[in-house]
Amino acid sequence: GGTGPTSDTGWGCMLRCGQMIFAQALVCRHLGRDWRWTKGKRQMDNYFNVLNAFIDKKDSYYSIHQIAQMGVGEGKSIGQWYGPNTVAQVLKKLATFDTWSSLAVHIAMDNTVVMEEIRRLCQSNFPCAGATACPSVEADLLYNGYPEEAGVRGRLSLWKPLVLLIPLRLGLTEINEAYIETLKHCFMMPQSLGVIGGKPNSAHYFIGYVGEELIYLDPHTTQPAVEPNDSGCLPDESFHCQHPPCRMSIAELDPSIAVGFFCNTEEDFNDWCQQIKKLSLVRGALPMFELVERQPSHFSNPDILNLTPDSSDADRLERFFDSEDEDFEILSL
Repeated sequence: GGTGPTSDTGWGCMLRCGQMIFAQALVCRHLGRDWRWTKGKRQMDNYFNVLNAFIDKKDSYYSIHQIAQMGVGEGKSIGQWYGPNTVAQVLKKLATFDTWSSLAVHIAMDNTVVMEEIRRLCQSNFPCAGATACPSVEADLLYNGYPEEAGVRGRLSLWKPLVLLIPLRLGLTEINEAYIETLKHCFMMPQSLGVIGGKPNSAHYFIGYVGEELIYLDPHTTQPAVEPNDSGCLPDESFHCQHPPCRMSIAELDPSIAVGFFCNTEEDFNDWCQQIKKLSLVRGALPMFELVERQPSHFSNPDILNLTPDSSDADRLERFFDSEDEDFEILSL
């Protein structure tokens, strides 16, 4: 509205970390996990499409303007600091407008990943069996980036690429050491998007580890917003790290985090499930979350559209749109 802050200094670090983990998901989706940026090298059009989704303009899908404005619906005023769960909820809502990427975004609450819910979500956009039955769906799929040479029947049976975000609290005021080995194994999975979290009141995007140290990207460098040049190209150097990433001890990690994974195909998801099941057998590694086939009957329905804000639903609403001292269930030893 022209009256808000002109800089994200002091409040935008978790919003930027949310952009980072989602940008990694879009890179995996459109460019492939093996893609690397080289300074000065001519990049493909999809690369610039990804950049444009995050540019600091109000009409970009995942701009800081969109994230901040959508956060108002989560109880966060413009300029208020976000936590991992809030930014995950906001990105899920914004992804519904990104028809080019056509992502299925699932946020696993209550430390539980329900496989049935994810399969239903990722297959829900392909209800038809042939082109003649639903020509509008065919046109939509082509617009969303599917290759034209693929058969319609094949496209309609495809798995919608999955971004899985799992908000967790791994301790009270500091991380419980029993979760550290599990966290390390998550970084090693080929589906990993990393972790958003940080130190208290200072957000970072964690991309791996060495020994007992986490490797992270730090958004705490304020830069001018990037504007397209006269030829319409986007100067992209400031979108990439110009120096080595930082390190910090795992023990310093704030216990409130969100772990991210990207499964481009159903086979990717099945493989991820098998790795999580094997991880539960690793000695000395306490599971950070539970993987179940179906939603337990005692769980509340995670679809907020089915909730009404009466007294009986107050606790469920609070858990779904939680504050950043999040009411996570603490997993006990």
